[in-house]
Amino acid sequence: MAKSRRSANWLTMRRQETFAFYSFMSPWIIGMVFLFAIPLVATLYLSFTKWNLLQPPQWVGLANYLRLLKPGSAFIKAMGNTAYYAVLLVPINLALSLGFAVLLNSVKFLKRFFRTAFYLPSTIPIVAVVMLWSWLLAPSGLLNQTLGLIGVQGPAWLVDPRWVKDGLIIMGVWQFGGSLVLFLSGIQGIPQMYYEAAELDGANSVQQFRHVTLPMLSPIVLFNLITGIIAALQVFAQVFIITGGHNSGATMVVPAVYQNAFEFYQMGDASTMSVVFVVVILILTMLILRWSRRWVHYEGDEA
Repeated sequence: MAKSRRSANWLTMRRQETFAFYSFMSPWIIGMVFLFAIPLVATLYLSFTKWNLLQPPQWVGLANYLRLLKPGSAFIKAMGNTAYYAVLLVPINLALSLGFAVLLNSVKFLKRFFRTAFYLPSTIPIVAVVMLWSWLLAPSGLLNQTLGLIGVQGPAWLVDPRWVKDGLIIMGVWQFGGSLVLFLSGIQGIPQMYYEAAELDGANSVQQFRHVTLPMLSPIVLFNLITGIIAALQVFAQVFIITGGHNSGATMVVPAVYQNAFEFYQMGDASTMSVVFVVVILILTMLILRWSRRWVHYEGDEA
């Protein structure tokens, strides 16, 4: 009798815990379903249709994919511009954030000031960042004036189609504070005994960085690499504010999706671009994760 009562009490507590769990999780579950799952399925369906928002969608099968993925199409050009932007921006940001994190970790004077100064740009709203850099990178802006002092005539960074991507990269490099903070916290979490052991083995500062700091920071490098690539591939606000989506040198994927959807009212094409772009990001992320098995080391892993 007592055993059956304990079993009933246990089942009651189990139900209460289950109810509490789903109650707390329900906002996330509802948001996941209505803001992600349903739109994702709808986008996949619309990618096989022709729809202008005014008339019912017309099924066209793979026609959208064949047209947009044709060599020389505007979408392929947008993919190339986006890849150029990400391939240059992400490694530069990784190198700068890691390098400055190492320097800031060794700073003793005005430590808090320098850390705040490096992190502050990443907290500034993107519109303010664009306005600032539009002034700095203007044809007669501060950067070109500085180049003029050494006899170099600077280009129209944010106007000339040949240079606009480089101007956007310069703008993006400025905001590496988030990655820097992660690297800095990672460096401070490395046990000092590893450096002492390396020093006893005769390792200099460069060797300690290569064989101690980098392996211990490799999980953070992986995280910053993946998030940086995804953020760079999804660049939108700065491109749209500067060019309005009408500079051929800065035709990126996400602005192209926006234009097709809300300027040209070609929701089928916009959905097709979105599906292809998501697939590309997923494949790229999986490849990076598979590659990371060779160089990412976690504490406690066997040698």
